[in-house]
Amino acid sequence: MSEQPRRPRTSGKPYRRPKKDPVRILAFEALRAVDERDAYANLVLPPLLRKAREQDDFDARDAALATELVYGTLRRQGTYDAVLSACVDRPLGEVDPPVLDVLSLGAHQLLGTRIPTHAAVSATVELARVVLGDGRAKFVNAVLRKVAQDDLDGWLERVAPPYDDDPEDHLAVVHSHPRWVVSALWDSLGGGRAGIEELLRADNERPEVTLVARPGRSAAEELLGEDAAVPGRWSPYAVRLSEGGEPGAVAAVRDGRAGVQDEGSQLVAIALANAPLEGADRRWLDGCAGPGGKAALLGALAAQRGALLVASEKQTHRAGLVARALDGNPGPYQVIAADGTRPAWRPGSFDRVLVDVPCTGLGALRRRPEARWRRRPEDLEGFAPLQRGLLRTALESVRVGGVVGYATCSPHLAETRAVVADVLKQFPQTDLIDARPLLPGVPDLGEGPDVQLWPHLHGTDAMYLALVRRGGGPRPGGRRPGPGG
Repeated sequence: MSEQPRRPRTSGKPYRRPKKDPVRILAFEALRAVDERDAYANLVLPPLLRKAREQDDFDARDAALATELVYGTLRRQGTYDAVLSACVDRPLGEVDPPVLDVLSLGAHQLLGTRIPTHAAVSATVELARVVLGDGRAKFVNAVLRKVAQDDLDGWLERVAPPYDDDPEDHLAVVHSHPRWVVSALWDSLGGGRAGIEELLRADNERPEVTLVARPGRSAAEELLGEDAAVPGRWSPYAVRLSEGGEPGAVAAVRDGRAGVQDEGSQLVAIALANAPLEGADRRWLDGCAGPGGKAALLGALAAQRGALLVASEKQTHRAGLVARALDGNPGPYQVIAADGTRPAWRPGSFDRVLVDVPCTGLGALRRRPEARWRRRPEDLEGFAPLQRGLLRTALESVRVGGVVGYATCSPHLAETRAVVADVLKQFPQTDLIDARPLLPGVPDLGEGPDVQLWPHLHGTDAMYLALVRRGGGPRPGGRRPGPGG
C-alpha cells in the first residue's frame, strides 16, 4: 500500500485545501513570465486569456479582471514596492520573486482597485497557498494585513519624500516611474510641476485600442460600425474602440484591410507621405519596417500615387511580419531582410524614406509598463550609434531634394533632437521641414520644426518626428562609421 502524502500540521482543525482562483492564478502566471523571461505583458497575456476562455468558467468579466490585475500591478510596481518595503522586515531584494509577485498583486487589489479589503486579502492568501505553499502564505497574510491598514493616499504620505525636499523622487514614488525616467521626461517636456504630473498620470492609464483603416482597402466609416467605436482624434484613418474590445473580432482587421496602430504612429507615416516634394515621387523606403504597422499604412498611401514601397527589416522573422502586414497591399511593394546601416540599395535611390529607429520605448509606457523597470540610463549609449547610423544611411538613401522622416517612440532628448543635430552636422546642405502643418488640427506641437507628441496632450504614444529635406552630400571626412562599419 503506497504511503499517502502528509497534510500540514494544524491546531486540531481539519485541513482545508486552498481554493483555486483561475483569474488570479492567470495573473500570477503572466507576472512570472514578465519577471522570469523578460517577456512583455502585451505578448504574454493574450494567449493565456485565449486558453482560459476555452474553459466554461472563465468569461469576459474574468478576462477584464485578470487584465487589470496584471497591468495595474506592473504600472504601479514602484509605488507598491515602496509600500511593501515599509511592511516587510527585510529588503525587498531578499524576498523571493514569486512571493513578491503575489504581494504586489495583493497590494494592487488593496490600494488600486475597489475590491473590498477582506476579499483582497483572503483571495491573495488563497493564491499564495496554491502557488507558494501554506508556509509562505502566512507571510503573505501578515504583510497584506499591514498594507490594509491605510489607503493609497495615506501610504504615499508616509513613503514618498516631500515634493519640496526632492521633487523628482517624490514624483517617482507617487507616479511609479524610476527617478531617471522622471528626470528625462521632465527635461524633454519642460514646464513646471503640473505638466509632468499630467504626463506621469497618463502613463499609468490604460490606453484605448486604436485601429487604422488602410486606404484603398477599408475606410474609417466601415470601422465605425463596430460597437463602441468612435473616430480618431487626429488621423483620418483612425478609429478608437473606446470601451476596449477585441480587435481580432473586427472583420477588416482579420482580413488585413485594417490594423491596430497607435494614432501617433499613424501621424508619423501620414506626415512623411504629405511632406512637400519637388520632382519624382515614385520610390519610398521604410528602413526599419518591423513589425509592419507603419509599412502597411505607407504602402497604402504610396499605392494611391502609384509609388513603390520598399520595406526593409534586419531581422528575418520580423521581415516576415512586415510581409504579412503588407499582404494584399493595392500597390507595388517589396519586403527585404537587410541591415539598415549596410543598405542593400544604391545611394539616392528613394524619394521618401522613413526610419522609425529602435529606442528605449519610453514613449509607450502606457502599453508596455514593465519597460520602465527594465530600462537603464546606460541603455541610451547602446542605442545611440545605431540611431545615428540609421539616420545617416537614410539621408544617403534619399535623392537630393527628397525627404527623410526620423521617428522614434521615445521623448528622451538623447534619442530625438540630439541624434538629429549630430547627424545633420555631417550633411550641411540639408534643411529641417516644419512638420507641424503636416499634422493639421493637432494642438500643442511646440515651436517646431520637429514634433513631439505626448500621451497627456494628444492621447497618443510619445512619438517624435523630424522631417529633413536632403541637400548635398555629407561633409568630406565627416561620416563616422555606424555599427559594424
